Amino acid sequence: MNHIQSADKQYVANTYNRFPVTIVSGKGSEVYDENGKRYIDMGSGIGVTAMGIADDQWVAAVTEQLGKVQHMSNLYYTEPCAKLAELLCTRTGMSKVFFANSGAEANECAIKVARKYAAEHKGEDCYTIVTLEKSFHGRTLTTLAATGQDHFHKLFHPLTPGFVHTPANDFEAFKTTVETVGTDKVAGIMLECVQGEGGVIALDKDFVVSVAEYAKAHDIILIIDEVQTGNGRTGALYAYMNFGITPDVVSTAKGLGGGLPLGATLMSEKVQDVLGFGDHGSTFGGNPIACAGAVSVIGRIDEAFLADVRAKSEYVFSALEGAEGVESVSGMGLMIGIKTVKPAGEVLKACMDKGVLCLTAKDKVRLLPALNIPMDVLKEAVEIIKAACKA
Repeated sequence: MNHIQSADKQYVANTYNRFPVTIVSGKGSEVYDENGKRYIDMGSGIGVTAMGIADDQWVAAVTEQLGKVQHMSNLYYTEPCAKLAELLCTRTGMSKVFFANSGAEANECAIKVARKYAAEHKGEDCYTIVTLEKSFHGRTLTTLAATGQDHFHKLFHPLTPGFVHTPANDFEAFKTTVETVGTDKVAGIMLECVQGEGGVIALDKDFVVSVAEYAKAHDIILIIDEVQTGNGRTGALYAYMNFGITPDVVSTAKGLGGGLPLGATLMSEKVQDVLGFGDHGSTFGGNPIACAGAVSVIGRIDEAFLADVRAKSEYVFSALEGAEGVESVSGMGLMIGIKTVKPAGEVLKACMDKGVLCLTAKDKVRLLPALNIPMDVLKEAVEIIKAACKA
């Protein structure tokens, strides 16, 4: 164990079961440890470094802003914040954006929007949020309550009240859940179009469309959690666009900042004015450096870029489906889960030994490579993953 690892174990809270690898540098989708060993990064910081490590355009945008002003309070205007908000609204058709620092915070804001809208239009006893079983929405007490996985709840009770969970892809069960609470008591519905932490499972289109229609018919705020699926990850700018629906609220983070802490809550015309002065805030939300990085990321995700993401996705799926030791492949775009015959942890270790860094989700190997990973590097990584999957 090197000095960095021993110091980390001594002084950093024991919340992460780190691998014995210390990354010291990198470029694009290749990173290096302190011994100079090369790894292909197929996790991108759990979907954060969307344009890879030390991307030239991103570095230039961030560095330029760093030389101007690194932070101002939200009592004043800054150009990167306004520019990013305009870009997000223009690209999505949404009307307003609230900036925070993480996905959990973006989801907290989304929940507050739904509850305030409901209180104003249906009464203060309308506050319940319906989410899906196997969902993951964050680690604050409220977003843990929203998360439909009991093991995340243990030891943290009492959680924020007002959340119920229903099975994914079962519209009749969904209706029963809502009607048991009462349509006049349900403020919002929160969905991930692809459940990442839940096993990289894409929702059925019919289910998503039916839920969206039901929400609209009963004036229930539809929140789409795009923390992991957003910003080009699924082959569309935002995953909900693959399903042909229009949410009331969209939350996102991870890949948005390209490596800097940034979350965003996008609000449709219906709810754009729900939050007024003093209703919400964030000291670091809209930080000009983070926003400058995000402008660099979002500004490059055009249709040609997304078509390239989809082409890479098709390659990975076709290469892995039916491969020896692979039971199934799930997900969407470059958000991919691999159910392997061998335990996922064993596959992960074998990949790491051969110079490929992967992730897990439940019992699957999870891949979240940079969206602009070169095809030759992607192919090299996939061949190593295939070899690691073999019995």
